[in-house]
Amino acid sequence: MNGHHHHHHHGHSHETEVYHRAFGLGIALNVGFVLTESYFGWQSHSLALLADAGHNFSDVLGLILAWVGMWMARLRPDDRHTYGWQRASIMAALVNALLLLVVMGSMAWEAVHRFSSPAVVQGQTMMWVAAAGVLLNGLTAWLFMAGGRHDLNIRGAFLHMAGDALVSLGVVVSGGVYLWTGWFWLDPVMSLVIASLVVVGTWGLFSQSLHLSFDGVPHNVRLADVRSYLRTLPGVAAIHDLHVWGMSSAETALTVHLVMPAGHPGDDFLVEISEELHDRFDIDHATVQVEIGNGDHPCRLEMHAGE
Repeated sequence: MNGHHHHHHHGHSHETEVYHRAFGLGIALNVGFVLTESYFGWQSHSLALLADAGHNFSDVLGLILAWVGMWMARLRPDDRHTYGWQRASIMAALVNALLLLVVMGSMAWEAVHRFSSPAVVQGQTMMWVAAAGVLLNGLTAWLFMAGGRHDLNIRGAFLHMAGDALVSLGVVVSGGVYLWTGWFWLDPVMSLVIASLVVVGTWGLFSQSLHLSFDGVPHNVRLADVRSYLRTLPGVAAIHDLHVWGMSSAETALTVHLVMPAGHPGDDFLVEISEELHDRFDIDHATVQVEIGNGDHPCRLEMHAGE
């Protein structure tokens, strides 16, 4: 007797609405700040300030992408997309990371050229505008702090905003030191430091989102532990076709075949497995199929399994 069971857990709609409002507020605040920072960066001839404005603009685009990805992930499955559009949140995180890397590469290139043609900057203007950025970006990061622990898409938004707050703090320091010393080369040096910090902070987001895009096992799941748990279940002689992947930036799916020679243990057993997979490994959508290991009718998938 063969059987299968699937079970999934959904996040609270209230939390989703909270983050939708957070995205809307964060985007509005950052659009206003980008316009302000760009104007004063141009007026003060500060590459560090203009670079920070460019970075903040890329974050506005990133927040929009993350917001759209979050909205698309809520679309219900249909006959053409049986898992819905949850992968959109992973793609948003990946595009967001790529955008940041490109912007920081362009900024670093311009900073290198600035060494050969330094410009006089207005350090006081740099300091005041960047100080406003510390407060604004810090507030926006706070809006996404809690959700970043469970959702790669929201974590990307949090990391970018928190990074922006630190970058703006660096510009404040740069402006202060410039007023004290008059070092023209400090502005492009700070730009390179900013670019390096952002690239380091973004690389984890890029690698994780790229990994999930190819159905990789989420970083918070140790497949060996999942395999060990399933193999030690009572009545299970073997397992095969174990697959774990990220359905979205926040939800994980699993499929597996359990070989149980004594027969199907009943639905309660499968429900218990699904609950344990969720509680132990944070797996939200588990599909489990039971086989009795009949040699006359071997599972076609098992013949190709490498487990």
